[in-house]
Amino acid sequence: MTTLLRTPRVWVPGRAAVEAAPRVLFVGGGTGGHVYPALAIADALRAQRPDAVIAFAGTQVRLEWTAVPQAGYPIHPITAVALPRRPTLQLLRVPWQLMRGLHESLQLIRAFDPDVVVGTGGYVSGPVLLAAHLLRRPLLLQEQNAYPGITNRLLGRWAARIFVAFPEAQAYFPAERCVLVGNPVRAALGQVSRAEARRRLKLPLEAHVLLVFGGSLGSTVLNEAVVRALPVWLQTAGVYVLWQTGPRHYEGLRQRLEPLPDRVRLLPYIDDMATAYAAADLAVCRAGALTCSELMVTGTPAILVPATQVAADHQTRNAESMAQAGAAIHLPEVALAERLQAEVQRLLADAARRAAMAEAARRLARPHAARAIATEVLRWAEMRRAHPARRHHD
Repeated sequence: MTTLLRTPRVWVPGRAAVEAAPRVLFVGGGTGGHVYPALAIADALRAQRPDAVIAFAGTQVRLEWTAVPQAGYPIHPITAVALPRRPTLQLLRVPWQLMRGLHESLQLIRAFDPDVVVGTGGYVSGPVLLAAHLLRRPLLLQEQNAYPGITNRLLGRWAARIFVAFPEAQAYFPAERCVLVGNPVRAALGQVSRAEARRRLKLPLEAHVLLVFGGSLGSTVLNEAVVRALPVWLQTAGVYVLWQTGPRHYEGLRQRLEPLPDRVRLLPYIDDMATAYAAADLAVCRAGALTCSELMVTGTPAILVPATQVAADHQTRNAESMAQAGAAIHLPEVALAERLQAEVQRLLADAARRAAMAEAARRLARPHAARAIATEVLRWAEMRRAHPARRHHD
């Protein structure tokens, strides 16, 4: 959606200014880890103020371009580019793309006229948040990981508030503006009972259920480790495996496992993660920020296998944080083949250990993060409407 609709408004001191519909621009993209927190905050904001005018900015080639309209919000295109990790010819195009993105962002801020701009990370946030800063709009950032991304680290100096999910992230931002609130997660999490979840998935109520997933696209490394360990796991009666392979891996794995064991539920993608978490006794998964927060909210014991090919190895920081709290086991990729089979068997056989991990996860959880952030977004919007010429960065 590219049409920029601006509702004319007159700044009238007093009650009229305070009661005007708040206008909020969200920016964050590239992966679900940046997009879905923004959508969760937007939904919470709309629940508090149904009249709020909400829009998103993002790129046309990444997840946000489809996910945001599906959630019912308009999105406007911004040119953005990730800095190559190694010197390449693409570096020659970066300055031009950065300038173009900033120009488009300035146009968007002027046209949409937001009271507040909320950034949830990803390189597309850079030009939009810089433009908002230049045009004196308050910035609010949400950082999902224990080790913040470079965009949020750079722009945190200008932000009015930075909302973090892990205590370790606070060290990278101005302490007086940093708030530990957790990651915004889907509202449905924790609302499905174990019995109902297993009924939906056709799993016995008394079974030991292992949930395996490697992110929305799946993980070759994780899938191969499960293939090797699966015959041993299935030697134990009552063990069932709910396995999200990722769409690109599904057909090949299905053919390799023919005939598919009765106690394996092989799926390319799980749409209803609330049901999957509720059914699981143990999860084996990556350590993305949203995954970790969902494990906390649902109290799901987990073996976390951080992806290594990610910026600044931030998944390892997430896994270490949860392991130190007793909520998960951190299993590095280099030890996956050697340890995965035994770790899963040990935990499925130890109900007391799983219960302790679940309790530790719930202690870390902050299920109302989206609502808390939305409340703060509205507060800053009201401040700007009351004093439109002021910059609220203190």
